[in-house]
Amino acid sequence: MQPPDIAANPLPAAAGTVADSADPTLPLELLELELSLEGFSGGEAAFCEAVRDAARAAHGEFLFDLPATGLISDCRRIAVVRIPEDGQVMRVIFAVLDEDNAEIRLLQPDEETEPLLRFADAFVDLLQRLPARLRDDA
Repeated sequence: MQPPDIAANPLPAAAGTVADSADPTLPLELLELELSLEGFSGGEAAFCEAVRDAARAAHGEFLFDLPATGLISDCRRIAVVRIPEDGQVMRVIFAVLDEDNAEIRLLQPDEETEPLLRFADAFVDLLQRLPARLRDDA
């Protein structure tokens, strides 16, 4: 599987987020993801579940989450999700919990997060190589 070519087709960024919701060219799934996260009431414990639910609502996949320390400044946790774009192509997006545990922002991969993007691509590749029987048991 080829990883999505984020650099060739970047989404417009606004204030460190993936995209400006007023932009008419945004994929519907990205808008759904952003809208689903707007109701986040805060807290590190609720972060993972909020992102998982938002990814599901956007017809995407929650891959994993981990502490953001050393990966992205001013963030406590990061979740890696994939959302559909242009039919069958999936785009990797990062959902990050701010230091105050109050807000979730969406970020597109960039130079700072390139190692995490490569890890996410390897993770997806590994999952796709597992026999379907093992994936269904997980």
